[in-house]
Amino acid sequence: MNSTPSVIVFDVNETLSDMSPLSARFVEIGAPAHLARVWFASLLRDGFALAAAGGTAQFSMIGSEILRGVLRDVDLTRSLDDSVRHVMDGFETLCLHPDIADGIRDLKSAGLRLVTFSNGSAQVAESLLTRAGLRGEFEALLTVEDAPAWKPVRAAYDYAADVCGVKPGDLLLVAVHPWDIHGAAQAGLRTAWLNRADEIYPSFFAAPDHTITALGELATQLARDSHPAHRP
Repeated sequence: MNSTPSVIVFDVNETLSDMSPLSARFVEIGAPAHLARVWFASLLRDGFALAAAGGTAQFSMIGSEILRGVLRDVDLTRSLDDSVRHVMDGFETLCLHPDIADGIRDLKSAGLRLVTFSNGSAQVAESLLTRAGLRGEFEALLTVEDAPAWKPVRAAYDYAADVCGVKPGDLLLVAVHPWDIHGAAQAGLRTAWLNRADEIYPSFFAAPDHTITALGELATQLARDSHPAHRP
């Protein structure tokens, strides 16, 4: 295994994008803000369940159907159809976390290839990065919609490696989600856990190779790994 990966793979939802504005969209339709987290956790749960059972479905389809159930007994300020559409459209308006732009430029300047890989659509990543003026830094925007399964199934990460034309060990996944870090590690990728909120990493998951509190720290850590201090 080379000391430095050749491709940095970024998860998108919550890792690159700040999803907190979605809570405001729930409030705008008359629902409590905390339902945003309940809904997103349920979306991931059912996507994982499908993947574990050998199936798959689009992120947007699962999200919309679960959202209908979550909002069913809420006294909404607009129709259920409009409410679901309003929340789902919010993905196209999200912005990057403040630490992302400079971190991406640092990694690109270090000569690394950059791609995204999401359980959501490639269009969400396209919109997010284009609005931030960073689309040109990425050679590909990958989605599990083109893969055999959702992350964290091994076949998803194998797909990403195949598309990039490298072995899994030449990829390094950056994600805020420990489940994604674990899945990538099990598939042979190197990993960097982006821990912005000072959370505790679950002991039952494979530990990340790097732990960072802001993306800008990763280029520094990788450079240090490639040029370790001389020890007599």
